[in-house]
Amino acid sequence: MKVLLRQCDLSDEYIRFAQQIGANGIDIHNAESIPGFIEQGYPDVEALRSIKQRINDAGMGLYRIAPPDDPCDFMLGNPGGERDIDHLAKTIEILGQLGIPFLSTPFNFENPGHRGSVPVVKRGGYRMHGFSVDKMREADAREPWQPRVSIEDFWQRAVELLQALIPVAERCDVKLITHPSDPPLSNAHLSPQRWTDLMEAVSSTHNGLLYCVGTRYESGVDICEDIRFYGRKGWIFHTHLRNVKGQIPTFGGYQEVAMDDGDMDILEVLQTLQEVGFDGGLQLDHMPTFDGDGDNRLIAWGYSVGYVRALLRSL
Repeated sequence: MKVLLRQCDLSDEYIRFAQQIGANGIDIHNAESIPGFIEQGYPDVEALRSIKQRINDAGMGLYRIAPPDDPCDFMLGNPGGERDIDHLAKTIEILGQLGIPFLSTPFNFENPGHRGSVPVVKRGGYRMHGFSVDKMREADAREPWQPRVSIEDFWQRAVELLQALIPVAERCDVKLITHPSDPPLSNAHLSPQRWTDLMEAVSSTHNGLLYCVGTRYESGVDICEDIRFYGRKGWIFHTHLRNVKGQIPTFGGYQEVAMDDGDMDILEVLQTLQEVGFDGGLQLDHMPTFDGDGDNRLIAWGYSVGYVRALLRSL
């Protein structure tokens, strides 16, 4: 398994930092970091090639990129939505040309749970994010949540988009990966059920999950049995790895915490991923804010990479 950073920036200094702390690679989560992506809807191939080469020269890989955060016109049912399919298909072709294996799907653009966000202060005063069902309900009582697209229309368009893109992904050998809605609520567009159903609706060796350990735990599952369930199906293509305290069904919310400070035994999680044959990326996720750390949270990244590398060594 490979320990990956979610890119903060792509400066030479940041790439050198990632190399120094022992990361195996980087995921580019911010589309604006890739020239052309925002301006024309797909990356500039030579600019992305240069970014990948700089990462490769540091002994690391570029594993995943994500499309722009704003939902595409196709998913919202706006005029000109077919152009978005063309842009995503072009992106897949570019990734295939450059040997970048994963593209995130553009399905996570709104969630009622964002109204239940709460600040969390943990061990020694480090700061993170949490979620409260009560706070979300209070916000909804003041002003009911009104999604820009209904769940029914979202589902139909998500399936149609995958049906259009999967043949391109298969031809270019780029895998499309879908992250579940976080918080994992039943009325979120990619609820746990719909996240699973999407794999069955468009069955392909190139349609799979960005399996988020934290989000899945938040939903109330036994995390190791959940990994076994999806792992047996061969659907876990890529992962997000973080730790959490509390689950929505039993605690009415959760708190994101540092890697060693939560309910989950991360070593047991890694052992279970190994058990099901997963040998892909562990993209560390949602860093704590430690006193004295900067905007890029280099202290937190260094701590987390060292912690997970030590666990992998113990396997």
